[in-house]
Amino acid sequence: MKEGHVFNRVEWAVERALEIRSSLAFPPRTKFKARASPRMSASQRIRRRRERERERARARDAMSWQTYVDDHLMCEIEGRHLTASAIVGQDGSVWAQSASFPQFKPEEITNIINDFNEPGTLAPIGLFLGSTKYMVIQGEPGAVIRGKKGSGGITVKKTNQALIFGIYDEPMTPGQCNMVVERLGDYLIDQGL
Repeated sequence: MKEGHVFNRVEWAVERALEIRSSLAFPPRTKFKARASPRMSASQRIRRRRERERERARARDAMSWQTYVDDHLMCEIEGRHLTASAIVGQDGSVWAQSASFPQFKPEEITNIINDFNEPGTLAPIGLFLGSTKYMVIQGEPGAVIRGKKGSGGITVKKTNQALIFGIYDEPMTPGQCNMVVERLGDYLIDQGL
């Protein structure tokens, strides 16, 4: 009898809990509604995630290349800094540039690349950038091209994937320009860029 008595109490407690629950103003439970669009397969989710990661990487890369120009090429050295600078891909695409960097023609970049591949091709005609002609002076064949125009000049350093440009005017010296441009170029080469 004792067992039945306990069973009745449990039954009573369950019924009472159900009564209390139904008397409260809780909305009835509804099933989760399926999305209007069909579910993506695992491969579609992976593709979409990779696309988002690539977009973020492109944005991050664009931002970081500009940081190299702003913080490393246009930096102040002994109260002086470059007039203009840029990082340009070997295909001629601009990765980042200072506001004062001249608008160049694709053939100007092609001529510079050709001089890196066959040193000495620019010496007779000069280095043109943004329609400004620089007299080509000593450099490092296949690695650095240096040019001079009046009291200013240009240094171009080739990396594995890009060209680093630094343009200077007085009071900056050619040696200071070379140091800034070549240090960044050497760092990018060490990084495989």
